[in-house]
Amino acid sequence: MSWFGKKSEPIKEWKVIEDKPLVAKALPKPSEKLDHQPTYEEIKEAEHEQIYQNVLNHFNTTEKFPVSEGNCPESQWKPLNKYEKAWLSRQCFLRYLRACNWKEQDAIKRITGSIAWRREFGIAGGEFEKITANHVKEENETGKHQIFGFDDEKRPCLMLFTGRQNTKTSDRQIQHLIYMLEKSIEFMPQGQDKLCLCVDFKKYPEACTYEPKVPPVGLGKSILYILQYHYPERLGRALFINIPTLVSIFLKLCWPFVDPYTKQKCKFDEPFKEFITSDQLPYHYGGEINYEYVHEEYWDDFVAKVNIKREKMLENFDKLGGEIGLSEWDLKEGI
Repeated sequence: MSWFGKKSEPIKEWKVIEDKPLVAKALPKPSEKLDHQPTYEEIKEAEHEQIYQNVLNHFNTTEKFPVSEGNCPESQWKPLNKYEKAWLSRQCFLRYLRACNWKEQDAIKRITGSIAWRREFGIAGGEFEKITANHVKEENETGKHQIFGFDDEKRPCLMLFTGRQNTKTSDRQIQHLIYMLEKSIEFMPQGQDKLCLCVDFKKYPEACTYEPKVPPVGLGKSILYILQYHYPERLGRALFINIPTLVSIFLKLCWPFVDPYTKQKCKFDEPFKEFITSDQLPYHYGGEINYEYVHEEYWDDFVAKVNIKREKMLENFDKLGGEIGLSEWDLKEGI
């Protein structure tokens, strides 16, 4: 399984061009060079349409849902809020149904489980919104997680830099990762419901304030469970580069727990520029953009961009009737 990467010489600093204007903010939209048209998910089998309608009807007629995973007493269950109803789009139901091989009750159980998990974790909106930009801001002071650029399928790129670590392993690190994943979804343009995950394992001494360590296998399995169970079909592509020996061993240990569908989307030690157009990629990786992460410039601007996109989506949600089962493509109109 040597295809998990090969050890290479570490890059000592991030490459920028001194005589070219510097970009230090997230790009708001995909490349205009791309002619990627929105893809509308169609149900070809008649029985699948009926299954979809049954699932939709279940969530339309169920008044309350659990607020935590596990044994949550029904007395604590609560109705869906506005944010949750918008999350329960037509495409959301279809993603879960496909992940459950169109087994109606399995999909209902899994979606209900995700509603409970999202509430307990703190990302369900309204009274359940605990993981905020201010809560995780400190985690990103060195730019270890960045949403920057879009790949050649107009997927937002969530870039993870393990060599920019600035904190010890903690629950807030996982909260930070999920926060950035959620914001990647909000960055998705109309007609796109997947992201491109880009992971660079190089050490960047000038940006690393805490020596990164290979996480325990148990933590890796926990994150994999969250991504596979609560974010079905959200990953369009995963790119891993500069993989050191210890991380290669870690990946090999976690690999058996990755589902076959996800495995097909993973690329190891293939340059980012093979999948991301040059006008969306930093010069450091062979692109055209003279980019460097500057926390004071990036973070507040990034949060403002996210808030604008979210407010527009909720505005569309209200205009379209404010019910579950609306199309994400309609909710993304004008974003």
